[in-house]
Amino acid sequence: MRMSAQRDAMSEALPLAHPHEFDVTIVGAGPVGLALAAWLARRSATAALSVALVDARDPEAAAGDPRAIAISEGSRMLLEPFGAWPADANAIERIHVSQRGRFGRTVIERGEHDLPALGYVARYGSIVHALAGVVRRTNTHWFTSCRALPPEMQAGEDWVSLPIESGQVRRTLRTRVLISAEGGLYGDAATPQAVSRDTRDYGQIAIVGTVTVAAPQPHVAWERFTNEGPIALLPMGGVRQADYALVWCMKPAEAERRGALSDADLLGELAIAFGERMGRFEAIKGRAAFPLGLVAAQTLVEGRIASIGNAAQTLHPVAGQGLNLGLRDAHALADALARAGAAPEALAQFSRARALDRRMTIGTTDALARFFTVDFGPLATLRGLALTALECVPPAKMALARQMMFGQRR
Repeated sequence: MRMSAQRDAMSEALPLAHPHEFDVTIVGAGPVGLALAAWLARRSATAALSVALVDARDPEAAAGDPRAIAISEGSRMLLEPFGAWPADANAIERIHVSQRGRFGRTVIERGEHDLPALGYVARYGSIVHALAGVVRRTNTHWFTSCRALPPEMQAGEDWVSLPIESGQVRRTLRTRVLISAEGGLYGDAATPQAVSRDTRDYGQIAIVGTVTVAAPQPHVAWERFTNEGPIALLPMGGVRQADYALVWCMKPAEAERRGALSDADLLGELAIAFGERMGRFEAIKGRAAFPLGLVAAQTLVEGRIASIGNAAQTLHPVAGQGLNLGLRDAHALADALARAGAAPEALAQFSRARALDRRMTIGTTDALARFFTVDFGPLATLRGLALTALECVPPAKMALARQMMFGQRR
């Protein structure tokens, strides 16, 4: 039985004795899982793979999610050609990196790289909406509002069994390849428990939200390193181009104290921490807080199961690399499956292709998070020297910027 991606497959699921069978099943319909489904459908002419997508939420539930996501220029080049570009994406043309109250700064301009932009800022809901629209026009079997349970995989078998639940109804899918595409700090049911992970607790909480400033500088992103941790302000546009996505990293005790402040008092402390470069902070909405840590799988593949996106790695937001690394995971996996089919060899090709980029991106983000978030006087001087060196040695600044925009390509 084939169903379009617009229908809830659980409502017409086959009896348990006749489980659904697919070549590829993706658990997680966030941006990375949706992008993988779209790329696989685009390649269906040469690799006729049946694809299922399983997610615990209805896709429309994410459409209004206001969280801001940083999208690199490299990710735009992957998404835009097949119509999956969010309508509200706002370009970043300049990135200003500095230390609050100390020497050292560097500025990255799009003109230095001959690109239309260095990156973009969009709402999470807009990205999901754009990608979901593409997937709905494919033959992907979309199981919405379904919770995935731990998969069953026997050595030597050609299938992975994936139980899924919707309310009181439980069914089992059989798939030649299972892709875990959602997770976060606490992992994902579809990710094999045997996979070892590198972890680090940065001892920080990020307060996030959307702030409005009195003197905006359109299309300029800011990264300000303070004694407490980095403050990122990313241009979201809006009326007067005055809306910015805020990521303010700090110690847990300070996050707890500030979480109890009124909006006016919180904005007053933000103004002291950030400085006066964009005038007064006038308003904040969508306040939230979350802990910062590193969780990175040591291997992307275990048998016929592969991990991508947050199921493979959760990074510190200091360089805005999480989604972009996940999209590169998905694109490489789609290429491997198109070439080798739904077989372990495709997953092995994918794992080899992603090794260098993952190592470089995770290592760079982790180093930045640790080097620029330690409140220690001599390190502040070293940070200033490092930022100055980047400004004075253009090839070094160019190499770092290209890594952040495009990763490592084979």
